[in-house]
Amino acid sequence: MPDISVKNVLEAHQLSKEVSSPEGTLTILKDVSFSVDAGESVAVVGPSGAGKSTLLALLAGLDLPTRGHVDLNGANLSDLDEDGRALVRAESVGFVFQSFHLVPSLNALENVMLPLELAGHGDARKAARAIIDKVGLADRWSHYPAQLSGGEKQRVAIARAFATEPAVLFADEPTGNLDSRTGANIMELMFELNRNSSTTLVLVTHDNSLAERCDRILALDIGSLVSDVRTAA
Repeated sequence: MPDISVKNVLEAHQLSKEVSSPEGTLTILKDVSFSVDAGESVAVVGPSGAGKSTLLALLAGLDLPTRGHVDLNGANLSDLDEDGRALVRAESVGFVFQSFHLVPSLNALENVMLPLELAGHGDARKAARAIIDKVGLADRWSHYPAQLSGGEKQRVAIARAFATEPAVLFADEPTGNLDSRTGANIMELMFELNRNSSTTLVLVTHDNSLAERCDRILALDIGSLVSDVRTAA
């Protein structure tokens, strides 16, 4: 269940991102502002090139805006250096990517243990085994990424992302490399974990049916936020 004692776990304040190009300054995002409550699920949609992945990188502190700032779980990311932003991510953020980003030399259990160990968890192995079981991989925990199917890899990635009980989970096209049936199963798992925790979900997707399952849909176009709609989900 959402932790209703915490409001606005994520705030974007007039975010703009500009980069230099041979043709001059290119504006990727322009004056994007919104806030997200703890426990909400928010979809970010828009055509290719609208700025969705750039927005996700700014919200997670992987990149800094040209103007504006992000407050993540109470921290102004623009006030922090790279190490400070990395610490906020370690304490407050989980990621699920289209390409899984598992460590190939670690088995499934070890991949899930990694963020727990980095966070100084007292019994990383026990906690990792519990969430590996929860995502349906109890009999695959000793397998390496090369021995797992795409759906199994994404289940490991989801387990790893939720293992530290992050304040915010960022998911960038998490079903993009999966067939439709496997993708549907993966999203069902992600929404179930989101419902059963206080984790806020921010999902970048091209899939309208997935977006409509979220509490809100933020639509970007040519770098601007053009709509912010609450769904009936």
